[in-house]
Amino acid sequence: MKLKYKILIHIVFWLYIFNQAAFPYFIKKDVPFLLPDLIIHMLTGMLSFYAFYFSFGYLFKLKNKLISVLLGLSIAGLILAGRIAMEYPFWRYLVHYDMNKLTIDKAWVFDDIRLIIIFFIYSLLIRLAINWYENQKLQADFINQKQISELALLRSQVNPHFFFNTLNNIYSLVYQKSDDAPEAVMKLSSIMRYMLYDATTDKVLLEKEIEYLKSFIELEKLRLRNKDFVSLEIKGSAEGLTIAPMLLIPFVENAFKHASRTVPAPGIIVSLDVKPDMVSFEVKNFIRKNQLAPKDQQGGIGLNNIRRRLELLYPQKYSLDINSGEDMFTVKLIIHS
Repeated sequence: MKLKYKILIHIVFWLYIFNQAAFPYFIKKDVPFLLPDLIIHMLTGMLSFYAFYFSFGYLFKLKNKLISVLLGLSIAGLILAGRIAMEYPFWRYLVHYDMNKLTIDKAWVFDDIRLIIIFFIYSLLIRLAINWYENQKLQADFINQKQISELALLRSQVNPHFFFNTLNNIYSLVYQKSDDAPEAVMKLSSIMRYMLYDATTDKVLLEKEIEYLKSFIELEKLRLRNKDFVSLEIKGSAEGLTIAPMLLIPFVENAFKHASRTVPAPGIIVSLDVKPDMVSFEVKNFIRKNQLAPKDQQGGIGLNNIRRRLELLYPQKYSLDINSGEDMFTVKLIIHS
């Protein structure tokens, strides 16, 4: 908690104490010692309050509870002595109270003990409240930093081999003096710019994510003989909508990694349906005959990372359905705004 808020809490508290101390005098007509009584009440109250308030930090750290209690009682005894040492000279020498009535008796001591207990409770409650708030804030900051670190790690694991494969493909195009080489370089440059700059934020425009998706598919298709092997369909308008960066690519990458190349085109079907309050993304790919779906497709490390990232970014606002049939593997992601 910031210092200014702590100061404000203490100011409000002492205004409350002043009001409580002055209230009995508001309902009485003849009060000769109103101002002196308020002054000494506030001074001794501050002594009691802050003696406990600043000692709690030390007392709470002691592992031995018996020693902590004994020290607390010792502090209370010192406060009692300090209050009497302040009150008696104040009334005798400053206010010139009647000496015959000014005696330190049981009633005086018990009244001070009563006030010490009251200020002990007040100081304990305020100290615990401030400590609770600061602990909650520290915990929230810790969780936030942990999530940021975890998201950065998960994002870095999305596509570790993509650049190496693409560079090899571009090298082959350049070696063959293909007219597709310059365009491939531009797409790779666009993807790198997106990953290095745009994807470092929490949210990006959905239009940029779609462009990244298109460029990714086009570069992956460089490795395919059949250019119609991938079908991409986009419905709706993405204008003004945002999404977490690099969230859709892992599903497409997974499809490229495990799709059967022997089926008629399209072997991978990607569809994106954009609505103002919902984004629906679906990826299908054929599975090779007589072969179990790979670990990533069964929900292994790759898809588990994606699910964890969705839980951090869209808690209770997404649904992820993964189905592995005999011939087809399907992933459907729905994100609600």
